[in-house]
This record gives sequence, C-alpha cells and structure tokens, in this order.
Amino acid sequence: MAPPPQDRSQVHSQLCQHIGFLYPEADAEELAETVLMVFDGFEPQVPLPLHELWSERDCLLITYGDSVIDNDTVPLETLQQFLDQYVKDSVSAVHVLPFCPYSSDDGFAVIDYTKVNPQLGGWTQISQISQRYRLMADIVINHCSSQSQWFQNFCKGVDPGATFFMEANVGDDLSEVVRPRASPLLRPTETADGLKHVWCTFSHDQVDLDFRNPDVLLEFLKIIRLYLQQGVSVFRLDAVGFLWKQPGTSCMHLRQTHEVIKLIRTVTDAFAPGTLLITETNVPNHENLTYFGNRNEAHVIYNFSLAPLLIHSLLTGKTEYLKRWIMSMPPAPVGCTYLNFTASHDGIGMRPAEGLLSDEEQLQLVETVRRFGGRVSTRRTADGGERVYELNVSLFDAMQGTVEGNDQWQVERFLCSQTVMMGLEGIPAFYIHSLLATANDQAGVAKTQHNRSINRHKWSWSELQEQLGDDASVHSRVFRELTRRMQIRSRNEAFHPNATQFTLQPREPFFAFWRQSTDRSQSIFCVHNMTAGVQELRLSDLNLISTDSWYDAISGQQFDDRTSEIELQPYQSLWITNR
Repeated sequence: MAPPPQDRSQVHSQLCQHIGFLYPEADAEELAETVLMVFDGFEPQVPLPLHELWSERDCLLITYGDSVIDNDTVPLETLQQFLDQYVKDSVSAVHVLPFCPYSSDDGFAVIDYTKVNPQLGGWTQISQISQRYRLMADIVINHCSSQSQWFQNFCKGVDPGATFFMEANVGDDLSEVVRPRASPLLRPTETADGLKHVWCTFSHDQVDLDFRNPDVLLEFLKIIRLYLQQGVSVFRLDAVGFLWKQPGTSCMHLRQTHEVIKLIRTVTDAFAPGTLLITETNVPNHENLTYFGNRNEAHVIYNFSLAPLLIHSLLTGKTEYLKRWIMSMPPAPVGCTYLNFTASHDGIGMRPAEGLLSDEEQLQLVETVRRFGGRVSTRRTADGGERVYELNVSLFDAMQGTVEGNDQWQVERFLCSQTVMMGLEGIPAFYIHSLLATANDQAGVAKTQHNRSINRHKWSWSELQEQLGDDASVHSRVFRELTRRMQIRSRNEAFHPNATQFTLQPREPFFAFWRQSTDRSQSIFCVHNMTAGVQELRLSDLNLISTDSWYDAISGQQFDDRTSEIELQPYQSLWITNR
C-alpha cells in the first residue's frame, strides 16, 4: 500500500530543515512559506510506488532540438516527426538538450530560462513531445549567460540580479578550486559599484550564480514549476557539483550543494511525484556515487566511468579495467538507478577514468582517438598544469579500429559497445548521433572552432530519411540493428534497471555479466567478444541450469548442449536467456 500524501505542514517542516542548514541567518519558517508559495496551486500528492519509477521498457534518447532540421518546419516539430516515425517503439523518454535562448556553448549559456529559443519552436512543441514521451530538460543551475537580464542588472546594480552572481576578491585563496577549463576563473567586470571580479567556472560568457543568496534558489524553483507545467518530468541538474562556492576549498560537492538538491527533491516528490532528478557530475566514480545521498537526492546518476572504460576495452581488447570497475560498482539503492551512456553532446569525459586507467593507458586512448579524427580538450589542475578532460569524437568513428589501427570491424565493434551498455544495471541512454552512426563533423569544428562540435552534427531531415530508407547505408544498418536490440531488451524483465547484476569471469577476451529479474524467474547471461578475432566460449563456464532451455535473445540460437564450445564472431554479443 502506498503511503498517504503529505500535507503542506509536513512539507513546510522538511523545507525548514533544509533552509536552516543552507541559510542559518534567514527566518527558516518565513522562507519555507515563500517556497510553498512558489508552488501555490500544487497540492501534496500520493508518492509513486518505487517499482513504478522505471522498468525494462525505459530507454532514453538524447538530442538537441535541432539535431534534425527541415527548412519548411521548426526544428522541434521536425524532431517530433523523427521520433514518431522512427523511434516511438524503441524509446520511452527524450532528453531535449537546452532549448532556451542562449549566447554560447550550444545552449548551456542560458539567456532566459522562461522562454523557448524561437529558432527551435515554442512551448507548444515542447508540451507536444511531453505528451508522447517522458521529457527530460536541463536546469542549467550553476551559471547563466553574461547576456541575461540578470547579469545586465548585476552590472547596473538593480534587481532582479544585483546580488545574483558569485564574486571573489583577487586575494582570495582559490588555489584548490577544481575547474573543467583552462581559462581564468575570475572575470573583471565594470559595474555601477565599481570593478568586480565575477566567478566563471566554465567560460567568461557563463557567469556563476550565487546560491548563498536564497533569492537565486527561489528563482530556480519558479523555473522548475514552469517546466512541470509544460510537461517536463525529468530534470537534469547540469554541472551541479560546482554549485556552492567557498574560497579555500575545492568548491566541488560541498555539503550545501547536496542540501540544495535535497530541497529540490523535497518539493518535486511532494508536488509532482514521479518526477525524476538526474545529477550531471562528470567526476571520478566515488564522488559521483555520493549524489544518491541517503536516497533523498538524485533518483538517477550518470554512469560516467562506463564510456572511457568500455572504449578502452574495445580499442585494446583488454577487459581487466572494465571488469574491475563493474565489480566495484554497488547496486543502486532502492528507488535509485544509473543512467548508462557511451556518448553525449559533450566529449567522452576522462576524469571518471582517473584512478581506473593508468596515465599510460589514458595516453594510448588519446593517441588512438586522434588517429581516428578525434580531438582532445584539457582542464587546468590545482598546481597550474593541464590534464586531459575529455575526448571529442563521434563514438561511431572512435570505433574505426583498435590501437593497432583501422580495420573492417567498425560496425560490429560499435554495435558491441551499445549492446554492453544496454545490458547493464540502469537505464540506457542513446545520443542521437550514436543511434544514427554519425561520423565526425570536422566541418562543424572548422566553423565554430570548438572541439565539441565534432559530435553535434545537424542532419537534414530529407537526407536522413533517404539514408534510413537505404538498406545498404551504414546509418540504416546500425539504426535498424540498434532499435531491434532495444526492442528485444524491452521485452525481458531481467533487464529491469534494478534487476540483479553479477560480473562473470570467463577467460579473456570475453566481458560477461549475469542479470536476474526481480522475481528471479528470468536469467540473462550477457557475453561479449571484445576482440577482432573469432573466440571460443565454453558454455560450461556460465553454469547454465540444466532444467532450463537456453537461447540467445539476439540471434535466436538455441543451446541444447550446455557443455559445448561455441564460436563468437568478432565483437559478437550474446544475451543467453532461459525464457
């Protein structure tokens, strides 16, 4: 039986606890009441049972609003056509990357959070997508554009905005501050009150907001309310780990940052049950895991370490690093899960591989990706040096070969990468350019002079339809096989995001793990040949129960002799199941 809904007094009490920690000098009772007023018209509801938050049928597509364009239609309508025509039977949720007016970083320097970029469409198109798919939207919460009205007001010394931005003194101890960029942290800015130095974690066009001011928090709660009204049901808290700043610290993952997330969780759980929070924290694995909190922060966290480790394994044929990592991953707490992805609008983050891959292994990965047309972005370290921050490359092109060079197994290697991702504990997420086997966009890099443009291609709708309609096209071949496997996955309860997972230890070069449905009625042995050679698998290594009938859900092959050896072709994957 589901617990009864809270009343507003219970929500008020919870808010007072959050506020008392975040703003000890504020009147917690009054500020909590102000937060409740933001959600005036929303009433506390019955919480959604945990088993209804997600299922094996869930799969996410990540896309920009204008990843597919048609001169005769606004991009969000073209996106809707693509979704309904090609992926409606394969994905349940869509992450439309920042769709607000912006000034840089392809949407992550937001000018106005309350509007949809008119070049994409309007709220009508956003709401239409949300009616057919679970819609995920970004809350770019750490910073906003220097062209925003808030920042213009900051410069003028008027509200709203006069006290919205993080300032620092030149003499402050900022030596430990963690940065994802090599640009100067502080931006000198002339204001009505004289020269000020504002904090810019990412770029000088992306000015950091000051959440020490509760008015900033209230503004973002108003944005969340607006998005809920427009049908958004999944919120991606972008770069949230940087949120709270305190000179003399790393300014990463501070306790106040976690408390802000808890406060947001309190209001969304109360007023919009079923709403999911996803924290975007591209950091080493042990830091990332803290964002589950005590099941009171993120419902979902990105599995950032998967991409670099999986790519390393497929390019080298070595599985020990991938196995070691997956064995160390704890099952997600009840009511929580992982978001598994191998590519996104950003590059392949290398920070999550720190401590997992040696410097030599990382360097080999960098050199290999460069040979396949990729690029590399760096970050500034506390001692003034630089380290690799991310690899910028189309994932499909990253699979052109191995550390030995190019070969003929690009499609098979790529399909293997996506099949591994689909089988793991958590919800799989496909970047649109992985689904479409899009190549490196070197022309985009030349145009923007930004490395990340290499994986942000804009498809012509007519050209895409032509490619997907051509059975000989590599785009069609990859797309059809991926969506086929996605649909197979959705029919197997052992792929529930919280189904049991256990790492297997077959001989090299196999990577294998076992999934079992929550009711224990179904088992699936996920086995992957991580090399360009034909490999012999001993079925006896899997300990298949003799009373069950086993077959490969991907190919349909039956396994009547559980002691035999079978051949796996280069990069072949098996989903061996008992039903």
